[in-house]
Amino acid sequence: MSLRALMESLHHSIIIPAHNEADRILPHLQRITDYMRTRGRPYEVLVVDDGSTDATASLVETFSDAVPEVELLRLPVRRGKGAAVRRGMQTAAGQFQLFADADGATPIEELTRLEQAVERGADLAIGSRALASRLPDFHVQARLYRTILGGLFNSVVQQGGISGISDTQCGFKLFRRAVAEDLFEVSTIDGYGFDLELLYVAQRRGYRIAEIPVNWADQPGSKVRVLRDGLVMLRDLAHIRRNDHKGLYSTPSFPHRFATQRSSRLGLPLH
Repeated sequence: MSLRALMESLHHSIIIPAHNEADRILPHLQRITDYMRTRGRPYEVLVVDDGSTDATASLVETFSDAVPEVELLRLPVRRGKGAAVRRGMQTAAGQFQLFADADGATPIEELTRLEQAVERGADLAIGSRALASRLPDFHVQARLYRTILGGLFNSVVQQGGISGISDTQCGFKLFRRAVAEDLFEVSTIDGYGFDLELLYVAQRRGYRIAEIPVNWADQPGSKVRVLRDGLVMLRDLAHIRRNDHKGLYSTPSFPHRFATQRSSRLGLPLH
C-alpha cells in the first residue's frame, strides 16, 4: 500500500499536546491505544511535544517503538497548547480528528459520544463539562473555585461573540478532516485561547457544532492557572474580534461544501 493510500485509510487521528507530561503520558497512551485497538479501524496518535524539558519525548518515542500507531512530533521550544494542537492537526491524516488533553481528564471512551453527533450531521463535536454537570448519568469532578470562575469566564465569552456554547474550553473536540483543515489554516492563537478562536470562526462560517456532555475528572498537576490564564484568554478573545473586523476570517480556505446544512431534525444541540 502506498503512503498516500495508507494515509487515506486512517479513520481517526488523535492529537495530544504535551508539555512536561512524563509523569502521566504513558498510562494515558496505553489507555488510548488499548481502546482504539478494540475498535478495529486504522488510527494514529500524534503526541506533540511542546518544548518539554523532562523525559516526555523520550518516553513517547520508546512507546512508539512498540506501538507504531503512535508518533512523536516535536516543537523545539514551548509555544503553547494552541500551537501544539495546530501542528498535530496540520499533520494528521485521519477522516476524523480529535484533540485530547494529555492528562486524560476526559476518558478516551467518550469519543463514541462525539462520533455519534458527527454521524448525525455535525461538522465538529465538542465535549462539555457544563452540560454533563446538569445530568444525573454523568460524572464531573471539578474543584469548586474552578467551576465558579469557569462560569464567570463563559458569561464574558458569550457576550464577546461566541454564543450558545456552555463550555468552550473542554480539551476534547472532534472534527471532520476538511473542517479541521479549514479552521486550523486560519488559527493564530498559540495559547489556551485557541479554542475560542476555533469556535468563533466555526460559528462565523456556519459550521454545525454539537456540544456533547462528557464525563470528566480534574487531574492533579494541571498547568492551567485559572485566574491568570482566564484573563489572558479574554485578551485573546478581543484579539480574535479584531482579526474578524479586519476580515481575516471572512473567506474559507476550503470550499464551504464541507459544512452541512442546518436542520433541527437531527436533534443536536447546535450553535
